Amino acid sequence: MLNQSEDVLVVEGVNKNFGGLKALDDVNIRIRDGSVHAIIGPNGAGKSTFLNCLVGRLIPDTGSVVYYGRDGAHSLSGLPPHRINQMGISRVFQTPEVFNDLNLLENAMIPAFAHNDGAFSLNAWGGVVSRGEVREEAEHILEDIGLADKKEMVAGSLSRGDKRRLELAMCLVQKPKLLLLDEPTAGMARADTNNTIDLLKKIGERGISKVIIEHDMHVVFSLATRISVLARGHIIAEGTPEEIKGDPRVQEAYLGGAEV
Repeated sequence: MLNQSEDVLVVEGVNKNFGGLKALDDVNIRIRDGSVHAIIGPNGAGKSTFLNCLVGRLIPDTGSVVYYGRDGAHSLSGLPPHRINQMGISRVFQTPEVFNDLNLLENAMIPAFAHNDGAFSLNAWGGVVSRGEVREEAEHILEDIGLADKKEMVAGSLSRGDKRRLELAMCLVQKPKLLLLDEPTAGMARADTNNTIDLLKKIGERGISKVIIEHDMHVVFSLATRISVLARGHIIAEGTPEEIKGDPRVQEAYLGGAEV
């Protein structure tokens, strides 16, 4: 068993049923602090259900989810999503979720206000009322991810790749300890995918732990330090990328018997 100081998240014995369907079956996963932990598996394996149990959108039927935040250990089961977010866990959705009618700077500022105390306001023209320190931090994050020159653009006009970058900025401005990414390159052309890989590597320099759900094995093996494989709601394999590549159970259940 790992020392708790090495973990940022510990999932033990989690089960989730929908009627007669067992979506998660005794799932046990430990996310090491500073790691990039990929969750892979075929469609219907339970990956999205697992992620929703981490962020409060679903409550496990049994089992525990414990987060080791900056101020100690916290059970996440039963907490509302906004409280989990404020504790230092941010999520990037499969389809980028941004405020399409606001500009990029406003998009990046809103999560910072919400993370601190939920206190922000809109003036009569729909612009975010600025606080100097939040604006400065938002501008710094946009510069970091390569969107500073577009900060006055309306978010709805961005390409999918740039919307993904903006959503990452909206997470980073909250200074999370754990970042959850649900298929961060879904629907992207290879050039945008590679740019996103480079961006996530750069984010890794901040020491943020990451959980990535992804189907693109190029993305998984470019980023992951550890991989868990879900099949029919159950973890069938876990290990380093090299260990997973050579695991016959993974090749059979997920990769159709073909080597990675």
